Amino acid sequence: MPTPFGGHYGRPLRNRLDALHELVGLSRARVESDALAEAGRVLDEAAARQRLSSRHTVIAVAGPTGSGKSTLFNALAGVSVSETGLRRPTTAAPIALSWSEGAAGLLDRLAIPNRLRRRPLAGGTGDTELQGLVLVDLPDHDSAVTAHRDQVDRVLGLVDGVIWVVDPEKYADAALHERYLRPLAGHAEVTFVVLNQIDRLGTDAADLVLDDLRRLLDEDGVALGEHGEPGATVLALSALTGEGVPELRELVARFVQERTAPERRLSADIDAAAAKLRHAYVAEGRAGLDERSRDAFTDRLAAAVGAQAAGEAAERVWRRGAIRACGTPWLRLYRWYERKRAHGSAEPHPAPPAEEELTARQRVEQAVRIVADDASRGLPAPWAQAVREAATRGADGLPEALDELAVSLGDPAARPPRPAWWPAAVLAQVVMTLLQIFGALWLVGQIIGVLEPGLLPPVLVMLAGIVGGPLVEWACEGAVKGPARRYGQEAERRLREAAAACSRARVLDPVAAELVRYREVREQYATVVGSRPSARVLGASARVVGDYRSGTRRLGATRAGARAR
Repeated sequence: MPTPFGGHYGRPLRNRLDALHELVGLSRARVESDALAEAGRVLDEAAARQRLSSRHTVIAVAGPTGSGKSTLFNALAGVSVSETGLRRPTTAAPIALSWSEGAAGLLDRLAIPNRLRRRPLAGGTGDTELQGLVLVDLPDHDSAVTAHRDQVDRVLGLVDGVIWVVDPEKYADAALHERYLRPLAGHAEVTFVVLNQIDRLGTDAADLVLDDLRRLLDEDGVALGEHGEPGATVLALSALTGEGVPELRELVARFVQERTAPERRLSADIDAAAAKLRHAYVAEGRAGLDERSRDAFTDRLAAAVGAQAAGEAAERVWRRGAIRACGTPWLRLYRWYERKRAHGSAEPHPAPPAEEELTARQRVEQAVRIVADDASRGLPAPWAQAVREAATRGADGLPEALDELAVSLGDPAARPPRPAWWPAAVLAQVVMTLLQIFGALWLVGQIIGVLEPGLLPPVLVMLAGIVGGPLVEWACEGAVKGPARRYGQEAERRLREAAAACSRARVLDPVAAELVRYREVREQYATVVGSRPSARVLGASARVVGDYRSGTRRLGATRAGARAR
C-alpha cells in the first residue's frame, strides 16, 4: 500500500505522518471530529509543504508593538525593506524577503502578494550563507487591528521557524507568553527569542533582563538548551546599532543551511497534535478481557438460562426413573395411585409468575453490562464507549436467542437414557415378587388343607421376597447415583457451552473486535509519538544555543554551545 507522504521528508517523519494518517482514518467513527481537527490540519499542511521547495526555509519575524522587529528585519536584509517609525501599527501586512529564486510557491501559500515580495541587495556580506532563506516581517501580534492579529496567527501556522523580537519593556507581556510562547513551547527547536534594544540598557541591566526572560520562557515550558542540548535560541542584540546582529545572522544562516527546519516544525506540530489526542488513545493500565472475566460472563449466562437447574433436574429425573423401574411392584403401584390422584385433582396448578422470565432477561442484561464494564475498564473514553455499544448491540435479542437455543437442545429430563443393567434389576424385582406370591399361596394351601402343614418353608420364601425387594431397590439407588450425577453434569455442560457459544458470537466477538481495533490505533499512536521524549510530546521540549561574546563584553546570548545539532 503506497504511503501518502514521501518526497523530501526523512523516513522517521514519513513514518509518523503515515501513522497519523492511519490513526485519523481509523478513529473517525469513534473519536470526536473536533479532537481530530488539529491532526487533520497537520496532515494537510505536511502534504502542502512537501509539494513546495525543500531548498528554502521560511522564517517569520514576530513581536509586539514597538519591539523593533522591522528594524531587525532591515538589519538582517542589509537594506531598508520594511517600514519603521513611531506611527503604530507600522507593519500592516506581511512583507517577504527571499535570498534566492524558487520560493514563489511558498509565498503563495503564505498569501503574500507580489508587491510585498522583496530581494536583498546583491553582493551582501551574508548573501551566500543565507541562500534559501525566506524572511517574513509580520504585523504586530498585539495590534489594535484585528485583521493584523489574524494575519500573524495564520502565517505562524505555516512558517518553518520564527524569530520573536521583544524589548526590555514588553518581554514579560502576558499576551505574548500566554497566547504564543506557551502554546508553541513544543516548537522551541525552530524558535529564536531575541531581546532587542539592549543599547538602552547597561551591561548589568541587559544581563538581568535576559536572565529574567530565560526564567519566563522556562515557566512557559520553552526549553532553553544548555551544553549543546536542543532548545530555543535566546540572545540579546541591538538592531539599531547592529550590536549582536552578525551573531544572529550566523545562527540563522546555520539554521537555514541545515535544511531541516520544515521537518522539525512538522515534528513539533505532530507532537502537539499527539498531545491533544493522548486522552483518546492512552489507557490507564492494561485494557481487555482476561479469562476470569470471560468465565464469569459464561457463568452468569449459564445461570440466566438455568443450566445448573436443568442439570439438577435431569439428575433427579434419571434417579427417579431408575428407582421407579427398579422399585418393588407394591411401591410402584402406590406411586402410580398418588400420581393418578394428583392429576385428577380439581385444583388448578398455579402458572409460573411472569417475574421469572423478567428475572432471566435481567440476568442476561446484567451479565452483558458487567462484561462490557470489565472490557472497557481503563480504556480511553471514546473506545470504552465503543466497547459498551458493541456489547449493547450484541445483547439485543440475546435472551430470545438463548431461549430458542434451550428449546432446540431439548429437555434432558424429558426422556433420560436407560442403562443396560435396568432389565436385570427389574427381573430381580419380579423374582422377589414371585417369591412373595409363591410363599403366600403355599401358606394358603396349607391353611385350607390342600398342602401338607409346614409353616416355616412358606414363611421363609415370603420373607425372602419381602426383604429382597427393598434390598434390590436400595442397591439400585446406590448404583444410580454416579450415572445420574454424570448425566446431569453432561446436560448442564451442553447447555452451558451452547449459551457460551451464542454469547461469544453476539457479545464477546464484537467486543474483542473493538479491543483489537483499539490496539491497532494504539500502535499507530505510539508510532506518531515516536521515540521522542514524552515531555516533548506534552509540549515542553525546546532548542538551545550557547553563550557568545561580542567584543570585550558579554551580550548574554545563551548558555554554552551555540545551536549544536
